[in-house]
Amino acid sequence: MLVLLPPSEGKASPEPEPGGGAQAALRLDALSLPGLTQARERVLAELVALCEGAAQDDTKAREVLGLSEGLRGEIVRNAALRTAPVRPAGEIYTGVLYDALGLGSLDGAARERAGRWLLVFSGLWGALRVGDPIPSYRCSGGVKLPGTGGLGAFWRGPLESVLPEAAGDGLVLDLRSSAYAAMWKPKGALAERTATVRVLQSEVVGGVEKRSVVSHFNKATKGRLVRSLLEDGAEPGTPEELAGTLERLGHRVETAAPTRAGQPWRLDVVVTEVH
Repeated sequence: MLVLLPPSEGKASPEPEPGGGAQAALRLDALSLPGLTQARERVLAELVALCEGAAQDDTKAREVLGLSEGLRGEIVRNAALRTAPVRPAGEIYTGVLYDALGLGSLDGAARERAGRWLLVFSGLWGALRVGDPIPSYRCSGGVKLPGTGGLGAFWRGPLESVLPEAAGDGLVLDLRSSAYAAMWKPKGALAERTATVRVLQSEVVGGVEKRSVVSHFNKATKGRLVRSLLEDGAEPGTPEELAGTLERLGHRVETAAPTRAGQPWRLDVVVTEVH
């Protein structure tokens, strides 16, 4: 099973080693999915060059990366990516989804499953396992670099070349936001083993149930959903089996089958409270 996650805009900075010892720096050949190495090098080189060139005037770099003046420090950070200290990606990504997922508090078996199941999509790296050692960076999937162009379009070819093999004949649970979903779309039989998730809030108003799509807090629901799967350890093989597993784990789930061949399933996770 593969669980596809978005990254987070906010990222933790690796803490200095106790006693001032040196930390490892980025090695692209140490990352999983080695078929993406060449594409990663291209994006990394252009991003670093863009940010190194902003030493005197960072206007262009901030415009390209969509950063406010208050986030100028992110440009300095990007310029030093090749020598910056690294930590596992699961420790770098923060925010609502990752807080709810709580990778650091999983037991050993669930953590091992997280290393195998979870793929985090990224404008800079394409896709990563949560154990991949990376520095903190700023480069969203919506960025359009001057040379490489839009990163969403750039990554489609490289990801299509490696992710079907990574998925194998298993289930794909796609929890990505739209910007990262555009980077790779499962096709054919793989799409039919893929389930996307929509979080709906159910409220009873005047004796009538009304539903609305949850926006910000859907991230927390998705984080809790993934955590429950990791802790349980079941590996459903189809979207219907996944829905049954989630129901057993206490989630209210409704399924919508594809309307034609080569499309994913949709699972609606219905909640009564958002937090």
